Amino acid sequence: MADNSFSDGVPAESVEAANNADSAEKLTDQVMQNPQVLAALQERLDNVSHTPSSYIETLPKAVKRRINALKQLQVRCAHIEAKFYEEVHDLERKYAALYQPLFDKRREFITGDVEPTDAESEWHSENEEEDKLAGDVKNKVVIAEKEAATEEVDPKGIPEFWFTIFRNVDMLSELVQEYDEPILKHLQDIKVKFSDPGQPMSFVLEFHFEPNDYFSNPVLTKTYKMKSEPDKADPFSFEGPEIVDCDGCTIDWKKGKNVTVKTIKKKQKHKGRGTVRTITKQVPNESFFNFFSPLKASGDGESLDEDSEFTLASDFEIGHFFRERIVPRAVLYFTGEAIEDDDNFEEGEEGEEEELEGDEEGEDEDGTEVNPEKEASQPAECKQQ
Repeated sequence: MADNSFSDGVPAESVEAANNADSAEKLTDQVMQNPQVLAALQERLDNVSHTPSSYIETLPKAVKRRINALKQLQVRCAHIEAKFYEEVHDLERKYAALYQPLFDKRREFITGDVEPTDAESEWHSENEEEDKLAGDVKNKVVIAEKEAATEEVDPKGIPEFWFTIFRNVDMLSELVQEYDEPILKHLQDIKVKFSDPGQPMSFVLEFHFEPNDYFSNPVLTKTYKMKSEPDKADPFSFEGPEIVDCDGCTIDWKKGKNVTVKTIKKKQKHKGRGTVRTITKQVPNESFFNFFSPLKASGDGESLDEDSEFTLASDFEIGHFFRERIVPRAVLYFTGEAIEDDDNFEEGEEGEEEELEGDEEGEDEDGTEVNPEKEASQPAECKQQ
């Protein structure tokens, strides 16, 4: 019987495969000549997102090699930038020494140890004429009351200066509990001390208190450790010095005055005898003074949970705010002027964003609108001064 699986020496399977391929090619040609199909393909290609990384992947190896060379240059730039910030820190230390005599005099005026002279007390308001007119009217209205009134009491210094700042600044007032307030009224000064030359970059916040009934420390401290060098694993993320850790201090609370803990009573039942006893237990309590018992940054490969990371980041932000804003401009946060400036700046930024959004939405040429978040570390001893 003749074998039909070969035709002229060519296997029948090969012939069939060739015929199928020819038919598929003809069908593809017919489909690609269909305008609707071409339009659908083009639309799909247009909708494909072209990311920078996808573009880089398409570049020749020689170009990628040159890009790698640029990245090496960028890393070297980051290390130079780190040196720049180290010198900025040295300048901050230098000028802090120049500011300090003025801050010392500020403390003397606040505490009432020194009374400012008439020349030192002179200040011209921007609305001086309006203030003068308002003052004249007020004087005429209350002149009779003034004659009958006793002499006005002159308090010493500026009472509750720093406590008022805590109340005025939202970031701080959120930390202050009602039972913290009497303690903060004894706060007389806040200082910033920069690390010495040659030492790792850091700064210390010093909270100076007058003698009080709550703790014996004259000074409470908080040290913030900083890093100003690119991360080896991610050097391109470097944007300047950052706070990486902080240490608090031990507060020597007087008996029964520790506001960072509270005592609770708990009943316990004996399993065998069935008797019930009441025990007392101390548990952590919300307070501003927990600020001096901060969380420690993760180390040795350990990672913090999300809540702890948020708490630590908030702590770093508060420390930075004390250093950069509160201490240098204390009087303006006392009067509220700095807070108004901050609010105006934020409103300006929001306005710019809205304006940009409006530009993006735009209008047609004919004018029609287009719709478009612990465990406290063992603290260091507080400094005594």
